[in-house]
Amino acid sequence: MNAERYLSRIGLKESSLPPTAQTLETLQRAHLYAVPYENLDILAGKPIALEREALYEKIVTRRRGGYCFELNELFGHLLRALGYNVTDSFGRFLRGETEIPMRRHHVLLVSCENGERFLCDVGVGNGSPTRPVPLIEGKALIDGRDTYRLRRDDFLGWVLEEAYKGGWRDVYSFTEERQLSVDFVATSFYCEKSPASPFNKAPMISLRTPEGRKTRDGDEFRIFDASGVRVITPETPEEADRLTREWFGLSD
Repeated sequence: MNAERYLSRIGLKESSLPPTAQTLETLQRAHLYAVPYENLDILAGKPIALEREALYEKIVTRRRGGYCFELNELFGHLLRALGYNVTDSFGRFLRGETEIPMRRHHVLLVSCENGERFLCDVGVGNGSPTRPVPLIEGKALIDGRDTYRLRRDDFLGWVLEEAYKGGWRDVYSFTEERQLSVDFVATSFYCEKSPASPFNKAPMISLRTPEGRKTRDGDEFRIFDASGVRVITPETPEEADRLTREWFGLSD
């Protein structure tokens, strides 16, 4: 882990950062603005390697992105190198589900130097907090135009909720028991290879911006900002490749 080179990858020049809540917010937002969520290796049939060295080479050296098992795995290593106490945890993505789904989301629980604890996540392709969420039940976090909070559930553990149409809806849940890197390997393999997986069907790319986010869903490109959503549908595969390079710095 070359922390200084990683920080440069996400647009930060500081080589010595105190492990505070303010620094944690700076790191999470910088990561989301610089490193895209993407599944291009899965679509290309390239095995996803979750070893630290392989992830560093892919995300930092080759300036690629990844999905939650890659992005949060490596971001957790960066936070440890900067002095944070980090617990890797398993989660269930609940938004849009009618039944409780399998655990297939990797999140980070991060403690700062003063003992404050936060949920941190740089591995979601659609709407989710860009700021660390205090690990306090019921405490609302205003994040731009969105608001989030955490609640406790006897079975699911912690549940991240978002304000929606005058009420609240579930985003995902997680529990606090510590996971090892090897604990995510089987689920990542399922996400790569299973016919039921949503990750091996079509391009899924997202990059946060200060105004919202840019996404590619299949061959449809979208820009989300305060004015709404603008949709671009390329007429040719060559145009789709060009937009992928220009918007996300990627080539499939």
